[in-house]
Amino acid sequence: MSDNTRDIASVAERIRPVAVGGSVVGLHFLQRTPVFVLGEEALVLATNDGEPQRCDIHGGAILESAADGKQVITGGDDGKVMSTDAKGKGTLVATDQKRRWIDHVALAQDGAIAWSAGKQAFVRANKAAANEAYKMLEVPSTVGGLAFSPKGFRLAIAHYNGATLWFPNVTGEPERFEWKGSHLAGTFSPDGRFLVTAMQESTLHGWRVVDRKDMRMQGYAERVRSLDWSHDGKWLATSGSNQLILWPFQAKDGPMGKAPQIMAQTGHQVDVVACHPRQPITAVGYADGMVLIVRNDDGAEILAKRPGDAPVTALAWSQDGTLLAFGTESGEAGVLDLS
Repeated sequence: MSDNTRDIASVAERIRPVAVGGSVVGLHFLQRTPVFVLGEEALVLATNDGEPQRCDIHGGAILESAADGKQVITGGDDGKVMSTDAKGKGTLVATDQKRRWIDHVALAQDGAIAWSAGKQAFVRANKAAANEAYKMLEVPSTVGGLAFSPKGFRLAIAHYNGATLWFPNVTGEPERFEWKGSHLAGTFSPDGRFLVTAMQESTLHGWRVVDRKDMRMQGYAERVRSLDWSHDGKWLATSGSNQLILWPFQAKDGPMGKAPQIMAQTGHQVDVVACHPRQPITAVGYADGMVLIVRNDDGAEILAKRPGDAPVTALAWSQDGTLLAFGTESGEAGVLDLS
């Protein structure tokens, strides 16, 4: 696509602006309420009626967030892990004993929570009582990312020279998946067959979990900072280029020996991607502030947001796929109703 956005269909006029009052670093839906995670201190809940609800839950920067539709988990440089519900009530999950930064957080499908500080990863089971002892694992270097497997109580911990797969309820040594370099954000495929990490250099690395078979996904202009799986698990959507890149995961070997689909090319970097929860559609946010909705099958495009004054930093779909919310580095935010 060229930068002339007049050439494609647009739904940008449907945007409902939301005054969030700060840079947006994360975005989630609790039912049909979008929750904007700000870079400093607060979450903003944008209900359909009334003013946005600001919830000050941290005493400094918010470093990472995760959600499961019922709660938003956040980690901050104040050493706290917090849970916030759809009413804006914040609950303390844990405080690091040394008040270290909580760099990463993750949520399992059953509500188990993981977080990290330095080289240590922590897990608290869903049924654990408040203040109940959590479990800890120290890995070889600073944790670069956390991801729960969709099957079983298993946590992937990305770090330097690979990733560690940890069963917190099983004694013995965790599994080590090795590959040289610095591994950052990690993600499991929806069926649990593959683990993929974004690396410090402009590449992805993956393993087939059953036999640790390696796979490399490269050719990016910049480091990949955003990854998301299509609703059926057939495609992994990624940022890191001036186009949407979709890696095929339909076959038993995943993308090994296969080329990705390349769509929605512009003159600006893709900074964030979000796959529709029910259809083969991907929302793509660019460095110039534009958002496109792209059909995975044929690359058809709809303009969801026109270019602005800052990069798109967060995108999220509601669970039924009828609402798309966005946030930018400068604090521009809004919700698009596609119903």
